Amino acid sequence: MTTTLTPQENKTFYSQLVTVGIPVLMQQLIAVGLNLADTIMVGKVSSNALAAVGAANQVYFVYSVILFGIFSGAAVYTVQYWGVKDLASLRKILGIDYVMWLALTIPVVLLAFFASPVLMGLFTDDPEVIALGGDYMHIACFSYIFSGFTFSVTYNSRAIIRLKVPTAINCVAILINITLNYCLIYGNFGMPDLGVKGAAIATLIARVIEAAAMFIYVYFSKDHPLAAKPREFLSFGKDMYKSVMRTAVPVMFNEGCWALSVSMVFAAYGKIGPSALAVVQVANTITEFLQTAYAGVSNASTVIVGQAIGQGKIHHAVIYSRRILNLAWILNVVMTLLLIFIRVPIVQIYDFDAETTKLLLSSMFVFAIAITPKMLTYVIICGILRAGGDTFYCMAVEASLNMLMQVPLAYISVLVLELSLPVAIAVVAISDVIKAILCYRRYLSKKWINIFTDSQIQD
Repeated sequence: MTTTLTPQENKTFYSQLVTVGIPVLMQQLIAVGLNLADTIMVGKVSSNALAAVGAANQVYFVYSVILFGIFSGAAVYTVQYWGVKDLASLRKILGIDYVMWLALTIPVVLLAFFASPVLMGLFTDDPEVIALGGDYMHIACFSYIFSGFTFSVTYNSRAIIRLKVPTAINCVAILINITLNYCLIYGNFGMPDLGVKGAAIATLIARVIEAAAMFIYVYFSKDHPLAAKPREFLSFGKDMYKSVMRTAVPVMFNEGCWALSVSMVFAAYGKIGPSALAVVQVANTITEFLQTAYAGVSNASTVIVGQAIGQGKIHHAVIYSRRILNLAWILNVVMTLLLIFIRVPIVQIYDFDAETTKLLLSSMFVFAIAITPKMLTYVIICGILRAGGDTFYCMAVEASLNMLMQVPLAYISVLVLELSLPVAIAVVAISDVIKAILCYRRYLSKKWINIFTDSQIQD
């Protein structure tokens, strides 16, 4: 068994790393860039408006992350089927994605529309914030339907390494969203001054246009692999569905618990006051903007490592994964230093009072330090362990530590110990350190490697 790759294998590795990683990085930058634009634009209205939109978007956050869990869990099969060019099976996986998208989206939209005051009450006791969040949610919830379809096309496009057009569509949709935000939040260019309602309308219009463009791209492109007819993507049988769900459900449960824990921690911080919600919303968005690089690396890893495993090239998969981890460590150093240095000019963008500004500065410093364990865990779980189909272990680690450690730490820090926001954030980050250690040990054991195709081990 060799410990190095041939020049051609090295070329293929770096080519796929760029081909998949850069478009995903761009998609994530665009999406987080929109959130950043939203926080700036809505933040100019008032800190309460920003807190309201941030709390209201927690529903969408949980919904989108659960969809990500379903699609990324199913993508373990998509990547391996694409690696052996089994197009018929790939389209059946797409059909499973569509069924799960609709099954999840309909109840979530109904819940967000009819129970918005109850949902907002989970994050804040402030009547104004609850009212503003309800106004936003009543409109924005319908965008979930169109976002779900876009997600399904985007995630499967990553698996088959066709990302140029979907990325371009994402870019246009975000530009439309930002432009409409500018018009409808403040009443520019003769548009009505609608505040948070304007932000919700802008989001809905942009998502409708984005989904329509994705549909046209898939079904009007020549021989697109995802252009399946209904009888093709609905031809999956009970056995295939059960098999995919055995992999996807742990990921869905894992991501759902993670998203729920993030929202519950967000709610705990909200008990400090509306200013804490606004600060966490800003700090989260800025940090997520820097963390987009990890999304590119992780998605590229899923494709590269997953294809190698699907082809039976286990030794190659191990080498690829080791390189991915080395890259993650480099990113940790760069992003930590970058966030520390840019936090001062960032806070000057917002018209917060002196106390809130000081709170934002110190909170962003803690977020910077916490990047390393958080993102190391992210890359190992999403980019490596899931590529090998080791979804049950990922679920066990994430769900247990997020719900049984992270959430209690947040509420104990805020309600019992009455710690300041930055200190509470640091205490909550302890769970990420433990997760990183457990995930690294699992990676070194190589127990995460599973082959779902008919390929035999080649090395």
